[in-house]
Amino acid sequence: MGSAMFSILLPVALALVMFGLGLTLTVADFTRVLKYPKAAVIALVCQMIVLPVLCLGLILLFGLGGVLAVGMMLLVASPGGTSANLFSHLAGGDVALNVTLTAINSVLAVFTLPLVVGLSMAGFLDGGSSVGLQPAKFVQVFAIVLIPVVIGMAVRSRFTGWAERMRKPVKIGSAVVLVLVIAAAIAQEFRTLVDNIGTLGPVALALSLLSLAIGYYVPRLFRVDRGQSIASAMEIGVHNATLAIAVAISVLGDKTMAVPAGIYGVLMFFPAGIAAWLLSRSKETARV
Repeated sequence: MGSAMFSILLPVALALVMFGLGLTLTVADFTRVLKYPKAAVIALVCQMIVLPVLCLGLILLFGLGGVLAVGMMLLVASPGGTSANLFSHLAGGDVALNVTLTAINSVLAVFTLPLVVGLSMAGFLDGGSSVGLQPAKFVQVFAIVLIPVVIGMAVRSRFTGWAERMRKPVKIGSAVVLVLVIAAAIAQEFRTLVDNIGTLGPVALALSLLSLAIGYYVPRLFRVDRGQSIASAMEIGVHNATLAIAVAISVLGDKTMAVPAGIYGVLMFFPAGIAAWLLSRSKETARV
């Protein structure tokens, strides 16, 4: 009974978060990419292509396999987390670019996430080659990720004043629900988490650090300005662990697959917070 209740509450909680995201978005957030196409394209290429390859390399380097390897790939295929905007703001990044990237990533993830997961299952699980690409699974990812965002955007468009007033309550409410649900997920798989943190912890930290570094330095290499590079770093460096947990448990029906995202979701706040602090300090130093 508890497990059935949990499998219902988690997607509901995530849908609430995505609905809250939709309340903050307009069509302009998608079209704004035309103002700075280079920054957006570089960030998206890093997130959609470079990071999955990097994560695969880490999996092979650290000797992960089976469900845990698929869980890591599921995590890296998830779009940027909503907290990326907060970290970007603290670091002095271009938050408008973060909003745009989050909007685009949320749409693209509907297509790329089942593909990455399906290929990962084919590579790491015996007989799992078609699981991640089943049409029913694809529809579930679509329902969890995109539909609540679209509904939120429609509500904002029709009831703009109400949407503005509800942004903060929905954000707080969804955060509280998510903390409770994720805590329950970790509690249910606590033994698995403890047994694997020695292996998964270094992988999660390495992924977080490398994601932040790639997100910042690759755009800088292509002469993207500093604020947009910071936004890219936070968008790429802060993966949506909640979405990965929800897909693992609610769509794929595997709680162990959610463990990598659970460990990452706790550990990534340290490198992301330190990176935001260092970037904000370097910005202040540059002004002096």
